[in-house]
This record gives sequence, structure tokens and C-alpha cells, in this order.
Amino acid sequence: MGEALARLPPFDCSDYECIREMRTMSSDFTNPLASSAPLIVYIDYKSPYAYLAIDPTYAIEDELGIEVDWRPFTLDIPSYLGSARLNPEGKVVEANRTPGQWTKVKYAYHDVRRYGAMRGVVVRGAVKIWDSSLVGIGMLWAKGQGRAILRAYSGLVYERFWKRELDLEDSGAIERVLEQAGAHTKGFQDYATGEGRTLNDNLQRKAFDAGIFGVPTFVIDGEIFFGREHLPRIRWLLTGRNGAPPDIAYPDFSRERTAAGEAAKGELTVVIDFKSPQAYLAIGPTCALADELGVTIDWQPLVATPSKIAAAPRSDDDRGARHRRIRADYLERDVTRYAADRGLALGALYRRKDSTLAAIGLLWVQRQSPSRTRSYVERVFERYWQHDLDIEDERSIRALLNEIGAPVSGFEAFVREHGRTKLAQIQSELRDKGVFEVPTYLLNNDIFLGRQHLPLIRSRLYATSS
Repeated sequence: MGEALARLPPFDCSDYECIREMRTMSSDFTNPLASSAPLIVYIDYKSPYAYLAIDPTYAIEDELGIEVDWRPFTLDIPSYLGSARLNPEGKVVEANRTPGQWTKVKYAYHDVRRYGAMRGVVVRGAVKIWDSSLVGIGMLWAKGQGRAILRAYSGLVYERFWKRELDLEDSGAIERVLEQAGAHTKGFQDYATGEGRTLNDNLQRKAFDAGIFGVPTFVIDGEIFFGREHLPRIRWLLTGRNGAPPDIAYPDFSRERTAAGEAAKGELTVVIDFKSPQAYLAIGPTCALADELGVTIDWQPLVATPSKIAAAPRSDDDRGARHRRIRADYLERDVTRYAADRGLALGALYRRKDSTLAAIGLLWVQRQSPSRTRSYVERVFERYWQHDLDIEDERSIRALLNEIGAPVSGFEAFVREHGRTKLAQIQSELRDKGVFEVPTYLLNNDIFLGRQHLPLIRSRLYATSS
């Protein structure tokens, strides 16, 4: 599609001739992971995360002078996060979500608003789950008329939609945005219900079948990257793989605010689960940051529900089941990819292990020998993921405590009584704060899920320690 649409001239022909030319030149979606452009980017205008990825991606496109093949992907949010509808006052009037889904949605909006505010981007909550296929078809129409038209269209759509000033399902409103973006619109309505609809529907089906499940998704040489946290690696790939591959990271736009004294202040708490490979990959960069700034970390254990191995495909799988399997497969590849950068072979990621005993061991060290807490955290992670430490075996945990020089007298009683009570208390407190996955960072009552936030956390901690 990228090669075909990139060759389309501006619309200086009659409407049906243009539609016919677009159909002829851009209807081949046989491989949604291939393009003549070096980078494919899938976005959905109803995704605030895709919104935040637009400008950093433009910056890479402009800096490197490359072509980016922008493609629409219509999210099926109810199949993963349930659905809800708000009234004009912002009150929920209809919902089909579990408490866990609500927690994830609320965190997502908090997160995008935090980063959006740094750039003056307004993100108001969507009043319902929108069908964004029409505005995606508008994207294809704008794309056929050149980069400038597409950028103008995307900018207008994103800004107005997230201010609740644009109805994504109104074809007349979409046509007006196209006009304001400088696009020719004669024939758009026929295109939107005919050729464009068919083109977009084919893309949605084939992209999902190829492993695209969310936005923003970046594709380089057939390799999929979900989320703007991968932009450092994407830039590294596009510039020849010079030097060590960078880790995931969100762009930090907070430096001017930090210099003005507006940074948060407080202690850094890091929430971990020893059976989480994502938490394991966060330990190294987190400890390096603490060493650089002289910051003490308060390690808190969260015994999360073990990740499930994706079920084998079945002929009667619905969209939700397929989404969960595709997402699980992707996350496994992604963890493996970044672990390999550090020379780590993690083996099986989905281990049905109970990390309660290792978590109680952490509480014991914090109580009996606080100076050895970090050593315990690093040692348990390394032994579990590299040497198959049995974290369900009390003797193994006791031996490790002995190894790091922590006292062990009374540990068995602590495991049976006070340790379990204390762990349950911490679990409750963390969940009340909105913690639901690991690694999670808590800084001055603000919550950050994932090591991709370390650049922003560093800025806030630096302001505190300088």
C-alpha cells in the first residue's frame, strides 16, 4: 500500500477518475507488514496514545528525510477493555467493564494527560467507544494527496476530536476537515461508502491477521513495535544500528518545567514481582538511575496474577480471544528482544509460579537488614530468571538470605505469621493507589507503569536532588 499511495498525484482529475485510480494503485494489501517506505506506522484517531506518538514520529521523519507509510487501524476496544458511554457532563451512563478494566482505562487517561500537558495537548475523555473507520478512510483519501495534506488532516482530526469538537462518525464533518486540510473532496462521500470502505476493511482484516492489535504500531522490515516507547530503537534501526541498541523510553518534554522548579518531589517507590520478566528488565536501568542521583529506592512487592499462556487457536474464537492471543505472543517477542540486547536468555516467560514467598523474603530483609535489600532484589531476579531459583521453596529463599549476609533466625515464623499479614496489607494499599502491574514507580503520589517512564522520573528526581 505504501508504494502505491506514495505514487498518487494530487487530485486534479474528476472525482470518479480519481477513485478509479486510487482503487487500481492502492488496493493490494496482501502483506500489511511490507512497504516501499522504510517505516510503516499504524494509528487510530480515537487512541490518545497514538496522538502522543504523532509529533515524535514526524520529528524522526523530518530529521532523517525518510518516507513514512501511515496507515489506519480501527481499534476494537470493547474486545479488550470493555465499553462505556458518558453523558455530556462526563458521567458514566452505560458501562460494560470489569473493575480491572476500569483501573487500566483510568490509568491510561492519567498517563496521556500527564505527557500531553507537557506539550500543551488537550486530551478529554471520549464519551463513547467510537467507530473510527470513517475517519480512517478519510486518512486514506488525504494520504493520496500528499504528505502535507495528510499531516494537516491528522492534526485537525486529533486536536478537535480530543477536545470533543469532532464527530468521527459524521461523514459531512470528516469531509469538512479534509477541505480545511487543503484536500480536494469531490467524490469523497462515494469513496467513503464504496471503494474506500472496501480498501479500509481489507486492510483491517489483514493487519489484524498479521499481528497488529493496537496503536501506535511501527513496522520496520516486517518487525512489529507496539507503542511510542520504541521510538529510540526505531531511530537506531533507521540510522544504521550504530552503537548499542537503546532501551524503551518515552520522550521527556519536561525539562523546561523542571528548570522552572515545577518538578515533583518525594521518595521513589518501585513495585516489583519477581516472576515478572518486565520487572526483571527494569532492575538494571532503575538501579543505575538511583546510583547516578544518589537516590534510595523503596522496593515494594506486588504478587500479580501470573501471565497466561495464550490458548491455542480455535475455529470459533471471537475477536477478543484472538486479540489476547496476538497481544500475548507479541509481548513475549518484545521481552525476548530487549533481553537479548543485554545478553539475557530468559527461557519460558509464562511460568506458573507463586512469588509470595520471595515477596515475604523481601519484607524480611527490609525489616532485619535494610542495607541488603537491593542485593536481595537483584539476586532473586537474577537467580530466578537465569538459574531457575525455586521461589516457592522456603529453603531456597533462606539459603539466598544467608548468602547475602541477612539474618535468617526467625524467618520461618515470619513467613507463617507476620510476613503474610504485612504482604496482604501492602497488596491492598498498592491496589488502592491504582497499581495493577509491574514494574510500577510511585513518585510523590504519582504513578508510572513501566521502565519507559525512567527519563521523566529522572528529570523529577534530578530536580529533587540537585
